[in-house]
Amino acid sequence: MQVAEKTVVSMNYTLKDDNGTVLDSSENRDPLSFIAGKGMIIPGLENALMGKEPGEEVSVTIAPEEAYGEYNEDMSIQVSTDQFQGDEKVTVGMQVQAHNKDGSTQILTVKDIEGDQVTLDANHPLAGQTLHFDVSIEDVREATEEELDHGHTH
Repeated sequence: MQVAEKTVVSMNYTLKDDNGTVLDSSENRDPLSFIAGKGMIIPGLENALMGKEPGEEVSVTIAPEEAYGEYNEDMSIQVSTDQFQGDEKVTVGMQVQAHNKDGSTQILTVKDIEGDQVTLDANHPLAGQTLHFDVSIEDVREATEEELDHGHTH
């Protein structure tokens, strides 16, 4: 069976940056499974996998606009250190959760600390980066109605 909309794809992958540094991998873990056509993975990778079959290997380079978008300087905000709760010391590079007015939660990265001011970055950590994937398709099957209704694999 080929990767197509409404199929469950199981894949092993290695993700590298332009320098060849491994950013993420399914090595020593279960394969990543997702429902094709549901936006569960970045668009560029999903498009590259369409039509592939179990046993196929794919190496693909994904531009930022087909991954996590371009880096947007306007997505940084400054807040006071007294906005942070808990005993953990705030450090550059750490990720924190913020609660939006609509009740949703957003992950922000501490970009800079100067005095009592902390700069938080709402960009995805991989925004603006070209991504290089090596993928091995392990399995492709039809998604069940329950999986399609719930929006995730079982």
